[in-house]
Amino acid sequence: MKKHILFLLLVCLLLGNTAFSQVNELPRSTPEQEGVPSATVSALLDSLFSIPQTDIHSVMMLRHGKVIAEVYPEPFKAEYQHTLYSCSKTFVSTAVGLAIDANLLRVTDRVATFFPESLPAKVSPELASMTIHDLLIMASGIDPDGNLRADNTYWIKPLLAKTVKTPGKIFKYDSLCTYLLSAIVQRVTGKTVLAYLQEKIFSDLHINKVSWEESPEGVTTGGWGLYMQPESLAKMGQLLLQKGQWNGKQLISEGWVNQMMRTHIDTGDGRGYGYQMWEASKDGAYRADGRFGQYIVVMPKQDMVVVITQCSNSPNPWVVSRVLAPAVQSGSIDLGKDYASLQKKLQAYSYPSVSGKAKSNLANRLTGKTFKLEDNQFGWKDISFKQGDKQMTIVITDQQGKRAELSAGYKFWNTVWTESRPPYSMNAQQKFKGIEGDFAVAACYGWASNNTLHLNLQYVNWISALDLTITFKDNNIQVTVHKNYEPDVPQFSGTIQ
Repeated sequence: MKKHILFLLLVCLLLGNTAFSQVNELPRSTPEQEGVPSATVSALLDSLFSIPQTDIHSVMMLRHGKVIAEVYPEPFKAEYQHTLYSCSKTFVSTAVGLAIDANLLRVTDRVATFFPESLPAKVSPELASMTIHDLLIMASGIDPDGNLRADNTYWIKPLLAKTVKTPGKIFKYDSLCTYLLSAIVQRVTGKTVLAYLQEKIFSDLHINKVSWEESPEGVTTGGWGLYMQPESLAKMGQLLLQKGQWNGKQLISEGWVNQMMRTHIDTGDGRGYGYQMWEASKDGAYRADGRFGQYIVVMPKQDMVVVITQCSNSPNPWVVSRVLAPAVQSGSIDLGKDYASLQKKLQAYSYPSVSGKAKSNLANRLTGKTFKLEDNQFGWKDISFKQGDKQMTIVITDQQGKRAELSAGYKFWNTVWTESRPPYSMNAQQKFKGIEGDFAVAACYGWASNNTLHLNLQYVNWISALDLTITFKDNNIQVTVHKNYEPDVPQFSGTIQ
């Protein structure tokens, strides 16, 4: 028995993370074999990577259920999970459909009936008439309140206490609509949305590497917070493309998938919105869509799925179908030089390392010195540096006492794992609750001058990146931070302790 256990441990050590990474499970093929010119794939990638203010983290393209191209720019990797923001909403809609298939819900059910303990003393006719359908199409009749999640420990009661106007009529995008759907599914199934999907869908799709944030009141956040790998997103997209069928088993009813991917309401700017999915083209494509450009684009007419994770402040999801749709062909086509060029391109994508010198005259004098930092939005309490040959160790301690020991490479990305939380734009109580495991930080550095250090931190299994300029003067430092997820540029100082 001991030998058997030791053998398993040895196998795990030899295989490393890949034994549990759940990547390379979908079949692979060439673009041409599936009727897509490599030149078109290359053109789409060129378009995506050229959009201003965009950090692409992964792109995966499928046709006929096979992966025909994928890219993870260095230092990103296929096995890294990614936070998905509102892309999560499509998964909640799926859970609602499963509950309806199980006769636990109907789209005409009144929302108020599920939360009798959270209703205001006087229930208005508008609140009483609000239905699950209204929540699914983002027409609750409640004006969105971006501060409610941050100001309250419990979210359902203050949400239902708000004024409700003509539910079902006017599209007003609100993640708390999806949160109510998540809470309703939990009420009728006795399981969180995550647990329910794990039981009903994820087990069949072999999606085990998944987490989802929870609210302070113990409900899957629903409208945001899902955390999974790009290939798992691709599996979900393929499931929707196949009308809910997977390996001959009907996991979701075809009727519900059709309801998800058809327009139920106009968003007010000419775009259609289904059941927690957006219209992606005028020829029947729909997409799951999250902040900063997290996409599952489902293209039924072309029998294609495209998955993108990124941090973009100017996302353009329409480019996917606009580039691909006109070029795909019904049968396979001959391989040509474009295929070889595409393969080189896929391998070449990489974020540039920081420019500058490997060392400065100041570097060695920093060792053993810790700088106490001013209050800052990252919650960093102090920072220290240790210069190596072509590597630098940066130790950051946060206000909770968690210590992140990062190792930045010179002219290369170096990745370490830490329990410290990455920067996160979400404004909500107890954010990260439900997210398991440590976080990976890829870092590189360069000395811009004798007293100015340039440091780049990519939180590669989250979404955020920080570009730091640290200026040293006497016993003080000045830190300037550019973020890839918000336009403000925080500055704060530090003093040697």
